[in-house]
Amino acid sequence: MRFGHQLKQSLNRDWIYNYIDYEDLKTALRAPQEWDNKLEQDFVEKLEKELDKVYTFQKVKSEEIIRRIAASEKEVNEVVARLDGEPGQDGEDGPTEEDFELLEEDLSDVIADVHDLAKFTQLNYTGFQKIIKKHDKVTRWMLKPVFATRLSQKPFFQDHYDEYVFKLSKLYDTVRTRGNPVKGDSAAGGKQQNFVRQTTKYWVHPDNVLELKLIILKHLPVLVYNASKDWSEDDTAITSIYFDNTDTWELYEGRLKKTEGAEAIRIRWYGDMATEQCFIERKTHREDWTGEESVKARFKLKEKNVNAYLRGELMPEQIFEKDRREHKRPEKDIASDEQLAREIQYRVLTRNLVPVTRSFYHRTAFQLPGDARVRISLDTELAMVREDNLDGRQRSGNNWRRMDIGVDWPFSQIPKEDVELFPYAVLEVKLQTQAGQEPPQWIRDLTASHLVEAVPKFSKYIHGTSTLNPTRINLLPYWAPQMDVDIRKPVSHKFGIERPGASNDISTSGNLDESDDDDYAATELPPASEHPDDEGLRRLREARDAMEQHDLDRRRDYGTIQNGDGPNALDVEERISAQQIHENDYPLYDSEDEEEDLEEARRVGGWHYRSKLIKQRAKDFGNAMMSLAAALTPRPRATEVGEGGFTLGVPSWKQPGEVKHFKAPKGKRIHVPVRVEPKVQLATERTFLSWLEFSILLGSIAATLLNFGDNLALTAAWAFTVIACCALAYSAGLYMWRVDMIKKRRAVTYHDKWGPSLLCLGLLAAVAVSFGVRLGKGGWNGNWKGGLKG
Repeated sequence: MRFGHQLKQSLNRDWIYNYIDYEDLKTALRAPQEWDNKLEQDFVEKLEKELDKVYTFQKVKSEEIIRRIAASEKEVNEVVARLDGEPGQDGEDGPTEEDFELLEEDLSDVIADVHDLAKFTQLNYTGFQKIIKKHDKVTRWMLKPVFATRLSQKPFFQDHYDEYVFKLSKLYDTVRTRGNPVKGDSAAGGKQQNFVRQTTKYWVHPDNVLELKLIILKHLPVLVYNASKDWSEDDTAITSIYFDNTDTWELYEGRLKKTEGAEAIRIRWYGDMATEQCFIERKTHREDWTGEESVKARFKLKEKNVNAYLRGELMPEQIFEKDRREHKRPEKDIASDEQLAREIQYRVLTRNLVPVTRSFYHRTAFQLPGDARVRISLDTELAMVREDNLDGRQRSGNNWRRMDIGVDWPFSQIPKEDVELFPYAVLEVKLQTQAGQEPPQWIRDLTASHLVEAVPKFSKYIHGTSTLNPTRINLLPYWAPQMDVDIRKPVSHKFGIERPGASNDISTSGNLDESDDDDYAATELPPASEHPDDEGLRRLREARDAMEQHDLDRRRDYGTIQNGDGPNALDVEERISAQQIHENDYPLYDSEDEEEDLEEARRVGGWHYRSKLIKQRAKDFGNAMMSLAAALTPRPRATEVGEGGFTLGVPSWKQPGEVKHFKAPKGKRIHVPVRVEPKVQLATERTFLSWLEFSILLGSIAATLLNFGDNLALTAAWAFTVIACCALAYSAGLYMWRVDMIKKRRAVTYHDKWGPSLLCLGLLAAVAVSFGVRLGKGGWNGNWKGGLKG
């Protein structure tokens, strides 16, 4: 779908005159005469007007949202304050359930405004980028560098929506819990026995990031580690530096192949480079069949001591000497951390581990404090940076990290070959559910929606190391060849941000839904006289009543109320023709290169335009014929299962269809994760033993036939002996091949398609030869007759 058509379908109808007039700008580029200074000046003036219009509206709406959040915060605080007051104090009663419901709907409306404004910004920014690209290509006048400066002066696309998310999350959580938000240690996980743990990772396109955050905050609050401090973007920054041996890359391959006991060693810190506290961490992979779980252990170390620790000059006993002296922690915990520090230091020194890859991102975590049953983290602005001193360049030198970057993403000051800017955000869902218990329904809806793309076992370290070292890493993760595939997809089911009390779905598609009058009767509010002194709630009621009445009138005008018989009501045919087509299409902004090429060729004219036109018509005709052939070809059809088919549960890494077939670059190999348990090896051995048993049985039959002494028995014995030997050789070779593939954890076809069939054919041939020879000599007939005479 072209962007111009997509813009018409995705825009907010209430803001329709504030969007970029893409079609008018596009028409201005189709001037009949040759492009000159006058046409260029007129186009630039139109572009400036559109930019001013969009920038002004975005600024006004942003300020309006800030004021609404502040007003909502004041009203929430007033209602919560009444929870502690006695009935009748200051002429007010305690808050009712309806008060909280009203506040919740008001906050939902603010959330919808934030969502709409972000989509507004996204659509307009894409529109400006596309129209500039079209201008430069059609006119051959380069406007992109100049207009980039104008955009930087009016950056309507650089609003800080994360701050809105933080504030709205706090308010919504207070209202949802009716003034009693869950409190506790943010880092606590509680007792974790008797739980089934499930961790899944997803990629999220930047267009969907804010919508995803707004959806999650309505179910889980943003996890805040320091509630006494105001929100700051730098506080959400997380940086990790991973270590490896640059000769063997043993840690990289171990984590990629998921071998038992594979380790990842890293140093992590939170915030900017000025932080004094670092964490030395070790992640150890454990296979499920071992009965153990993968472990992440870490201990604190001051940044100024990291170099001495890595060189072996600072011993673990010295690190924890102060803790022991001050008795701030139990001796058992200190001893555990000291042992960890000793093991990590030993591995760094004996395996020649050095810093190789840095990962940087901003993390938004959603979790109830002290409750680790559901934890969701979303990492945005993800970048991987080289930290090694290979290629003759001293990136970090003798220091444990390079100092020429900090939290200044996207790190434009360093060479492009030193940084990998990951194009997507990474969503990680961690669930702890009782055995046999289903995950929450909203989690299943979220992970099955169009907003995320499942990428099992994704690793920032693996991706960054393989991408930044293309000449040294030959074993690639399975997702590497898929990076050029657009992960955006059409809406699979109705899921997104909805404005309360309104009939229009303002999620991705933004279409009007038809509803019954009962939906509005159910949302009718009692009179606003219960709390005469609560001016904020009274205004909310009045605004809500007005909004519902306005929406009801609009639905009647569109004829969406089935029993409406007003003069403006539409009949069935008019209602169908008024509906938007492709109502579930997600805004996939496909390029318009073909249209631009054809338009440019039309301006040139001659045979160049005719050849382009013929190719385009031939392509359209070919596509139409292929679609017709596909429609007429008899084939099995999928059974419609309704919307429930999209919410069958949280996808696991073993879900079929996750790993597609892609070709690896020349000289490299794609590693597909393969789950290997002891029962796999035992099943291979049992299969081999079954073949041996069958081969021994055939050999016994052959030895028995040899005792008859005639030529027929000798022929049959030879036939069974050959089959037995072939079965022995085949089964031994197949067993050795399977053991080798299991050891290498290769994703190959272990099923034996030909062996059993060939064995059956061989036995059939041997028996047929025996019967054939016997019948040919008449032996069977003579014996049968002799038996009858006897």
